[in-house]
Amino acid sequence: MGKALEGVRILDFTHVQSGPTCTQLLAWFGADVIKVERPGVGDITRGQLQDIPNVDSLYFTMLNHNKRSITIDSKNPQGKAVLERLIRECDVLVENFAPGALDRMGFTWERVQELNPRMIMASIKGFGPGPYEDCKVYENVAQCTGGAASTTGFRDGLPLVTGAQIGDSGTGLHLALGIVTALYHRTQSGRGQRVTCAMQDGVLNLCRVKLRDQQRLAHGPLTEYSQYGEGVPFGDAVPRAGNDSGGGQPGRILKCKGWETDPNAYIYFITQAPVWGAICDVIGKPEWKTHPDYAKPAARLPRLNEIFGAIEDWTMTKTKFEAMEILNEYDIPCGPILSMKELAEDQSLRATGTLVEVEHPTRGTYLTVGNPIKLSDSPADVLRSPLLGEHTEEILRDVLGYADHDIAEIESSGAIGDIRRQAAE
Repeated sequence: MGKALEGVRILDFTHVQSGPTCTQLLAWFGADVIKVERPGVGDITRGQLQDIPNVDSLYFTMLNHNKRSITIDSKNPQGKAVLERLIRECDVLVENFAPGALDRMGFTWERVQELNPRMIMASIKGFGPGPYEDCKVYENVAQCTGGAASTTGFRDGLPLVTGAQIGDSGTGLHLALGIVTALYHRTQSGRGQRVTCAMQDGVLNLCRVKLRDQQRLAHGPLTEYSQYGEGVPFGDAVPRAGNDSGGGQPGRILKCKGWETDPNAYIYFITQAPVWGAICDVIGKPEWKTHPDYAKPAARLPRLNEIFGAIEDWTMTKTKFEAMEILNEYDIPCGPILSMKELAEDQSLRATGTLVEVEHPTRGTYLTVGNPIKLSDSPADVLRSPLLGEHTEEILRDVLGYADHDIAEIESSGAIGDIRRQAAE
């Protein structure tokens, strides 16, 4: 079987993280992704956070697998002509420039439609239409403006951002779904359309349980939050709730054996109602199964600190993996806090292709995240990221049909940089 998106050609004007996340996912599914970069410079992340001098950073390589790179100076008349020809030949244009940047290049939505009525033009911006639509946004700004930071952390501390890139990568995933949906619609309509995702919107979508709680708050306290059991009044907005569960089942992060020296010797433990009896037996509190103060979920809510304290007394006698093994026998929901080192060494993740080792011509072997979405008939291969301008000549010849003398003329104009020198490097 062929790849799921084989035959789809993507013109990739993206950089940094949000856009490349989207186009990399489409490339994993088989789309031909042509990444447009500035001659001699390329995506800014090639040089950011470099751990090896003069080698593409992991920041770049881990976001640009399975793509081809072409270098084009969009301000050069011949470079602009090449871009117009690419627009005619591609199915989707993806960009995450600052607001108005693509318009200033001369590629408004109206102009793109003139060149290719079937083109799907997909964009990531920080905000949607409104007072902030012209503002530049990065990951942590998106987390703050989308509601994540205000609801993350402990109630007596600062708002916190999460280590998960829900603003950048999260919005890239949203955009990829929008693109695939628009491609499906085009099979019926024959026309392209605009697809837009705002980072604020993407973060808010991932924070929907907190928007749920904001509405519940109007009708009384949030009883599954720790502060309810502590008698701390609620304000008019959803508070930060530490490690309380975001669902209806109370949950906490608890210490495990070795926590004094291991910063990740913890386990997440959920006191799910259907397995309450098993929890009581495991932690040595069988009397709680029938005691009126503990037997029912509503009765337990004001006593969560006491209950989780007793559970933690038990978890501290076990390593996080020992505790998980025991708890899973009783279907008690839990999960160890896994460090990045532990995840990187997890052989099961490598076996499923969630983690992949990739060979790179200048970096050597590195570990990266593979496609998290598995299709039974369209397995995803993870291929290395392209060197800057590596496929410029190939794309001009094979995709756009330029003859050798045309390519030489374009190169001499400065529109694509010195492609032979780039290839040698």
